[in-house]
Amino acid sequence: MIDVEVLADASAVAARAAEEVATRIRDLGAARFTFAVSGGSTPWAMFAELAASDVPWDGVAIYQVDERVAPAGDVDRNLTHLRASLPPPALDSVHAMPVEDADLGAAAGRYAASLPERFDLIHLGLGPDGHTASLLPGDPVLDVTDRDVGLTEPYEGHRRMTLTYPALDRARGILWLVAGPEKVDALARLRAGDESIPAGRVRAASQLVICDRAAAG
Repeated sequence: MIDVEVLADASAVAARAAEEVATRIRDLGAARFTFAVSGGSTPWAMFAELAASDVPWDGVAIYQVDERVAPAGDVDRNLTHLRASLPPPALDSVHAMPVEDADLGAAAGRYAASLPERFDLIHLGLGPDGHTASLLPGDPVLDVTDRDVGLTEPYEGHRRMTLTYPALDRARGILWLVAGPEKVDALARLRAGDESIPAGRVRAASQLVICDRAAAG
């Protein structure tokens, strides 16, 4: 089952997402909250909202859902934008994907070994083509079931490192943030559990979609 909340616009989505994340962090209490974050403009806006919240960042561990293989500081790196959007107290909480390593296969294995057994929350976006994380249509990474972190073929100029379905499906919660009219078809297929798109193959038990009216159609 996927729960869905439809809000007015992308700004409202970011604010509601920040409220949801802050509540879950506080509800966990003294335990360390493990949170994996995808790229895209909506999560950066969410973190901007979170900066004004009373979040105990020293009890949060932030991981990357996916990352482009590119140099440090590159504008195409999700990490570049993540660090720019986080409040200063959260910067030391980030566990970056090691995409600058020469041996990417070994680097993916090390990152997988650093992950928690189950994430408390994973944020996912949704592409117009139905991809999520860097689980891309037609890429062999879609069929990876024996490890939690995989590597894609080149896509739009970059290979990518990404969490795979086993890691996503074990999460205690998935938070989908979806905005924009170009997402109408993909969102409808996600809600229907359409496995012909990568997003439709995520099978975590608890999933919440926060979307704007444009994406809801």
